[in-house]
Amino acid sequence: MLRGSKVGLRARYEDDIPVLHSELYDDVVNASRAESGPWRPITPGAKDPRLVVDDNEHGHVPFSVVELEGGTLIGTANLWGIDNHSRSAHIGLGLLPSSRGKGYGTDVVAVLCHYGFVVRGLHRLQIETLADNPSMLRAAERNGFVREGVLRSSAWVMGEFLDEVLLGLLARDYKPDPVG
Repeated sequence: MLRGSKVGLRARYEDDIPVLHSELYDDVVNASRAESGPWRPITPGAKDPRLVVDDNEHGHVPFSVVELEGGTLIGTANLWGIDNHSRSAHIGLGLLPSSRGKGYGTDVVAVLCHYGFVVRGLHRLQIETLADNPSMLRAAERNGFVREGVLRSSAWVMGEFLDEVLLGLLARDYKPDPVG
């Protein structure tokens, strides 16, 4: 497990999937804001492709996020779009509603940065988030990400186009938290 100051990132367990599915993906508004495509229901008992881990897929590394104290599942995190040639990847995370607003997101981003830069040897990490997502913007900027641009009206979300903010962090600018 990768450890931050508050959270751990570990492998996805089969028992995590129903919780993540019901708390993150069955919430139409949340899922619509987090996914790049339209929400659609998944048949009960079917494998949700967003949550099932394929160990042979090397361009996407999914984690379950747990509290260090007690090991309670609090969300999901991943590196995706991993480009081994250009040594870059994208960061994504989703916290369960009961775990939001507690500083976990900032710690998750820090642990993903450690994984990407130290463990994987990547050169660049990138985050795209909706412009009206102050929690993710704050978590990214607290970890040294720089706003590189705004993708105007680029995301169709629940009946309207929203702006996305593009943030980047280079390995040379990465400053790990001395505590973590």
